[in-house]
Amino acid sequence: MAAAPTTHEGAWRALEESGGGVLTRHESAARATVSCALLCGARKFKQTIELQIGLKDYDPQKDKRFVGSVRLPNCPRPTLKICIIADEKHKDEIAKAKCDVEVVSLDDLKKYNKDKKQIKSWAKKYSMLLASDTVLKKVPVVCGPILNRIGMFPQVVAHNEPIANKVDDYRSSVKWQLKKVTCLNAAVGAEGFTDEELKQNIMMSINFLISLLKKGWHNMKSVHIKSTMSKSVKLL
Repeated sequence: MAAAPTTHEGAWRALEESGGGVLTRHESAARATVSCALLCGARKFKQTIELQIGLKDYDPQKDKRFVGSVRLPNCPRPTLKICIIADEKHKDEIAKAKCDVEVVSLDDLKKYNKDKKQIKSWAKKYSMLLASDTVLKKVPVVCGPILNRIGMFPQVVAHNEPIANKVDDYRSSVKWQLKKVTCLNAAVGAEGFTDEELKQNIMMSINFLISLLKKGWHNMKSVHIKSTMSKSVKLL
């Protein structure tokens, strides 16, 4: 696999010239080739491309923690494994739309009898859980508090929007959240992206994160990008 070069001016300058807001104000930022073809070598699976961000002048114990999501123009996680705890109406809609999600009912979850290990093992098979608005309040009654504790409590989905659109929104979104450490990461691309598609997602992801930071760009310590199997490439 060819290694991605770490200091090439062209693509990063293209990012700046594309009107990337705060990025254009920092000419001293390190530059790198942002190329999907270079990041992703030949593998037997489709690799994900990830942004890795280091923050500075942030104390997670004292500073207000932030969280926010933004939908990217190009879907970075088309195969994100999602399970929905569905009511009958959503079950029918998913079957008709041939939506690529797994479906369970509250009755399916009752068989675990609130056993923490079994519920945790089931939930960890997925990257995200969703639940129909009509059954969401019953999930803690059936499963107990374990889903909250492991950070897997379902996101609600209503019937006023096609479920396929909602699933696509989740797979196309990037979420930035400050927890206990000042290192953040998020999927922004996938193998097969054009350089332009990857650039658009990187620009939107970084600029959205900067909008959440207390001092904006001044809180950015480092920015790296890597694919599943590549070494990281430094952008800043």
